[in-house]
Amino acid sequence: MSKKESLIPLKTLFISYHASNTILISFLPLYLQFRGLNGTQIGWVLAVESLASILAQPFWGYLSDKYKTVKKILLVCIIGLLIGGTLFFQMDTLPTILFMGALFYFFATPVGALTDSLAQRRSTELGVSFGSIRMWGSVGFALSSLLVGEIFAKFGIEYMVWVYLLFGSFALITLLPLKDVKVDAQPIKLKDLSRIVKNKPFLIFLAVIVFITVTHRMNDYYMAIYITELGGTEGMVGIAWFAGVIAEAAVFALAGLWFRKYHAMIFIIGAAFLYTVRWFLYATVSDPMYIVALQFMHGLTFGVFYTAAFDYVTRLIPKLLQSTGHLVFFSVYFGLSGIIGSLAGGPIIENFGGDTMYIYMGWIAAAGTALLLTYHLLPYGKELD
Repeated sequence: MSKKESLIPLKTLFISYHASNTILISFLPLYLQFRGLNGTQIGWVLAVESLASILAQPFWGYLSDKYKTVKKILLVCIIGLLIGGTLFFQMDTLPTILFMGALFYFFATPVGALTDSLAQRRSTELGVSFGSIRMWGSVGFALSSLLVGEIFAKFGIEYMVWVYLLFGSFALITLLPLKDVKVDAQPIKLKDLSRIVKNKPFLIFLAVIVFITVTHRMNDYYMAIYITELGGTEGMVGIAWFAGVIAEAAVFALAGLWFRKYHAMIFIIGAAFLYTVRWFLYATVSDPMYIVALQFMHGLTFGVFYTAAFDYVTRLIPKLLQSTGHLVFFSVYFGLSGIIGSLAGGPIIENFGGDTMYIYMGWIAAAGTALLLTYHLLPYGKELD
């Protein structure tokens, strides 16, 4: 079987899963607003997602490493995602939304990390770049955001559950023929996890990037509300995400050409600086179309930052603990940062508006850029030179 053929099921899984994920990232805040929740309450729901992520990611990652399988853990999580999603979208009061949201996200949040971990290992086995596989998730996200935005603009966002379950079902179907990865290391034991807890470069790096990832998650959650605040529609939200994720896909696709030229930290610091510029620019706009136009920076920020950071932590983590380490990374990148971003962003955008929120985000990203530069200049930052 050729390399190209062997990766088709994995690429298809990336397309279908990230197509479903579009709905949660791009449109869930608008759906919750439709349900009658205010900005602060929406923040609490999104924080539950992030809290579930922090708890679920290491749990499922540990099981993956322990039983030396990624595919079987993915199967359990996607089935749980479909059942939990069906129940979650039926809830109409804040307490029930929070409770069912926690259950739903416990299964949903690890799927992205597990597919990326699977892709990282398969790319190593086959000698291809991780970005050339990961880009298909961006393609699925982009096409879905454009299509779903138009569907919601025409028929109403109240039909979100059906669209979500459709894409989620495709993800389950595409997972079935997927080839699992081979893990040669011995199954891990609980005591092996101390090697991650004692890994100072890994922990310091995670602590530093929170300043960048908090702003990334805040934008994920509230850009849709900011666009509508400026007078845009659900369709325009979809176009904005399409523009951003197409740029992200291009960055992932070309990773094999640009990524190996310099140390990963150079790309991480450069992307952090561009995050700072991006948020200050978003704060100055008065027309939602300018947000769409500036979305090309999503590729230069998230695309570059994520690719370089994922590679960097992969080299910091022992092979025995790859899935666990990757999901700890995800717990910080999307979980802890999501809690801070959702709880802080909701009250700010509700009381002061989106422009003020983006100004705060710009200053937080600037602080993160300075800390990353400091980290790189210290011995830990030079460990992988």
